[in-house]
Amino acid sequence: MKVVMTGGGTAGHVNPALSIAAIIKGKEPDSNIEFIGTRDRLEASLVPKAGYKLNTIEVYGLKRSLSPQNIKTVYKAYTSYKRCRKLLREISPDVVIGTGGYVSWPVCRAAISLGIPTALHEANAHPGFAVKALSSKADVVFVNFKETIGLLPDKKRTKKLHVGMPIDKRFYLIDPVKTREEMLDPTYERMVLSFGGSLGAQKLNGAIIDMLKTYGASHPDIYFVHATGNKAYESFMKQFNDAGLQKYKNIKICDYIFDMPKFMAISDVVISRSGASTMSELAALGKPSILVPSPNVTGNQQYKNAKLFANEGAAVLIGDDELDQKAIANALDTLFSSPGKLAQMAKNARKFALRDTNERIYECIKELTNGKKGKNKK
Repeated sequence: MKVVMTGGGTAGHVNPALSIAAIIKGKEPDSNIEFIGTRDRLEASLVPKAGYKLNTIEVYGLKRSLSPQNIKTVYKAYTSYKRCRKLLREISPDVVIGTGGYVSWPVCRAAISLGIPTALHEANAHPGFAVKALSSKADVVFVNFKETIGLLPDKKRTKKLHVGMPIDKRFYLIDPVKTREEMLDPTYERMVLSFGGSLGAQKLNGAIIDMLKTYGASHPDIYFVHATGNKAYESFMKQFNDAGLQKYKNIKICDYIFDMPKFMAISDVVISRSGASTMSELAALGKPSILVPSPNVTGNQQYKNAKLFANEGAAVLIGDDELDQKAIANALDTLFSSPGKLAQMAKNARKFALRDTNERIYECIKELTNGKKGKNKK
């Protein structure tokens, strides 16, 4: 199978594209998969690192306010569209798959104009601009949340499928009970895992360290693990040590969690931002969570993701403007004082998980390539 993947700008767009590429490679190891993206955003490092060729185009996102930059953006959109048509004729893929971000628009629009089967994947609860603009002309739109289908244009020619989010299969295969016995000292009755994302983690880090000074220090029966993020680790540890928190054995700080399936599996509550991948991991493991959406994400997508979980009783939602150590401590007290509530939240979170995501995506892509429309247009 010859595949072109596109999706970039942030990890929320690049990682799903890499996951879908891995699904195809796992089913058909001889597949030829190339990416189209930009040379100065996250895909420029992640795609080659994963072993795929990255073809680059120059394209920018529209400013939300009136700006002279938008004139250049519109011009680049036109020239990048022409460049994409040329690239796609050269590569001649069986299918083009876009996972959002402004780079997806010229690539997928060019594919549609050339008669190449085109699929889109929307990871967030509310569709982004690129997916929404292209969804009426694409062959299929995969969505992570079933509620997203109702927010897409109602075009009969486009198939809309609730497939979930492709994530590390270990989130589904791990044994939480056995892993907890192996990793967590039995003297701890509870474990709280917390971490921030690449955007807006500074405020969350500040609230966590304040919470550890009070709630963490006064609850030796709870084990706290917090990942600061690579860039914030040094400054966080200075505050941590200045506060004398290093003496508490029930608090562990790290810059990054490399084995997230294990740490999330043994936790009782997860405190985090609400990016689409994190939400899917919480659902796969059925983890109660305290979600603090980043306000720095286009379209307020993280808030919409978190609101979906909160409305279904799967999470506690704390707005970024409400975030402080008291809000976190109160939420933890409420959850830990009601084991029945924790159990119900876990059950509600699992309702969002689909265990056969990979199979659903692959089968649909295979169906698209088998029904490829003759010769591509010129």
